[in-house]
Amino acid sequence: MLQLTNAIQFHDNALLCLHILIQCLLVESLVSKVTRIKVVQRGRGVFVHVVTSKHNLRFQYMHGTREDLTNQAASSMTESIYPFTEDFDVTPSVQADFDKNGYIIVRSLLDSEEVKLLKDALESDEGIIRYAFGRDDGEGGKSRMVLWNQPGNDITGVMARCEKVAGTMEKLLGGEVYHYHTKLMMKDARTGGAFVWHQDYGYWYENGCIFPDMGTVFIALDQATQENGCLKVIPGSHRVGRIDHVRVGDQVGADVERVTEIQKFLPLVHVELEPGDALFFHCNLLHRSEQNHSDRRRWAFLVAYNRASNNPVIEHHHSRYVPMAKVANSVIKTCATPIDPDEKDIWDPIAKPSVSQRSLDKKRGK
Repeated sequence: MLQLTNAIQFHDNALLCLHILIQCLLVESLVSKVTRIKVVQRGRGVFVHVVTSKHNLRFQYMHGTREDLTNQAASSMTESIYPFTEDFDVTPSVQADFDKNGYIIVRSLLDSEEVKLLKDALESDEGIIRYAFGRDDGEGGKSRMVLWNQPGNDITGVMARCEKVAGTMEKLLGGEVYHYHTKLMMKDARTGGAFVWHQDYGYWYENGCIFPDMGTVFIALDQATQENGCLKVIPGSHRVGRIDHVRVGDQVGADVERVTEIQKFLPLVHVELEPGDALFFHCNLLHRSEQNHSDRRRWAFLVAYNRASNNPVIEHHHSRYVPMAKVANSVIKTCATPIDPDEKDIWDPIAKPSVSQRSLDKKRGK
């Protein structure tokens, strides 16, 4: 389920807000499925909370005419979400959603067998998990991760090079891509830390990637909910361009004042995923996640890609262009190698700090 936080602010009264709401529900044929609705008027603003069998909607600030508000709120409920089928492709509609919102969600990109194969490989004590390092969020939480630069030929490499993952991103970005890096993100139960608002290109620009022709595929290994720290994204924020990034504790995040202003114009979406669901997102999309206070971990497998035409102009801790041989989706289930750390070029942040970290440290006189 997606929770949408849209800002609605107008010069009429609560009746306009109800009109917008009813139009949205009619579009989704959900009028008979509303279980709760609450409308509060505060000054010139009206705030609505609606619970249906499919959605949990909160409306706050959104600028525009009655028609603009109706169309934006209604479209936010359905855009950018697609079920995976064997004939799934990046159609003009899929591309339009990616270009407008900065992401698409593909439900069940991996089936249950593929998810199990990937989890079994990543959870092995003999695998890459022993290379995990942590990042403090400054509020008592810590998330662990492992990052590697070469995909290799094991199950993780096959996953990163298969058509439904790499091929889809290649089409969304409009040209040949190569494997930039892969991450296992581990937000553990009770202790998993938060990540501040950021754009991936806020880091990758510092790595010498001149153009924002880059993207990431975030594949849920566990159920991701608001309770265990699912991603939050700001649809359309990729169109504001690269935002300055600054040090925030152990992290590097987007300029807080600029993000605050952006949120006055654009909605907020909680990306809740089931195991095997995937979020394909543009490198300039603003995203973050909260701490995991639940009893359930939230692990995810992320693959980052760069356009071949965007080869970084400086040497850094991630890969420069190497042609990537894509494989058929069927190879995932026939791969005989669960995990091979020796072919990964696993990143050690102590021995080889990132360019963005070094750059910020230099500015601060460290």
